[in-house]
Amino acid sequence: MGMSVPQCLGQLHIRKGVVGLATGAGFIYLLYKAIKAGIKCQPPLCTTSPICIARLAIERERHGRDSGELRRLLNSLECKQDEYAKSMILHSITRCVYLLEAEASACTTDDIALVGSMLDDKDNSVKIQALNTLKAFSGIRKFRLKVQEHSIKVLELISSIWDSELHIAGLRLLNNLPLPDYVHPQLRRVMPALMEILQSDYILAQVQAIRLLSYLAQKYDLLYDILNCQVHANFLNLFQSTQPGSLLFEVLVFAERLSEGRNSPHYRAVKWHYNEQSLHEALFGDESRLADRLLALVIHPEEEVQIQACKVIVSLQCSQDVGVRPSVCQPSRSYFNSGE
Repeated sequence: MGMSVPQCLGQLHIRKGVVGLATGAGFIYLLYKAIKAGIKCQPPLCTTSPICIARLAIERERHGRDSGELRRLLNSLECKQDEYAKSMILHSITRCVYLLEAEASACTTDDIALVGSMLDDKDNSVKIQALNTLKAFSGIRKFRLKVQEHSIKVLELISSIWDSELHIAGLRLLNNLPLPDYVHPQLRRVMPALMEILQSDYILAQVQAIRLLSYLAQKYDLLYDILNCQVHANFLNLFQSTQPGSLLFEVLVFAERLSEGRNSPHYRAVKWHYNEQSLHEALFGDESRLADRLLALVIHPEEEVQIQACKVIVSLQCSQDVGVRPSVCQPSRSYFNSGE
């Protein structure tokens, strides 16, 4: 139990019964013992604990005082540190950005550049933490454009390093940013890597990849690059009812946007050619079994999956009405029009 110095003095007085009478050297000695005991009675300070730092910082900000913690961390990042220390510092900066709104808003674009420079570190854990920190800063409006400047570097990392945690961190950052047109050439180059991540076995990375692809599918100048991207022969396994509902829903949104995109007048005005192993052939080709997968998902236990499957079916039916090559719908017309 922790006791204050007065409490310790009081106990000492009771035990000894001589504090009030002691004089000279004896009194000084007893006082020294009391102070020493009082210091030992104090609970240990936890200034190095992230939880204590966060609590102290939040409490100070609540009372209108700058804790200085975020600035201290950013300054320490500028010093020479080993990889582990840099990872821990970046992790703490990320926490502070989310928890200390006023201090985070007081940061500068130089601070964003400093964090961005950590993307060049040789250690993947440092890269991952830097990506998380940039995502935290991207939630502050005045830093979005500065964070956006690192988009090409992030795409490069995602496509060149096969690390699920790095993929998740990088894709979450990109999904939190509007991607400018000047990034499109790089996006075309990394499209095969994004498709590979989508077909991996790591659900969190797959969900982030499909969200980015769904966003890009709405960009007319990228639509053909997506549709002509090579996929595995078992790509339609992503539409199996055994997949997690969160992934199924995102895959169905992606399919709907692709279908809508290829139905658009601008896209139909050009005669496109696709390779045999392309995403287009897997989804919309004459041999595709997408229709069967969709019908199975109409009775999926999760309502949002059911609804989204129906939306894709309606979109595929529309493609017949507007004169698009009736690849997936024609062999399955009887299914869609039947009592099922």
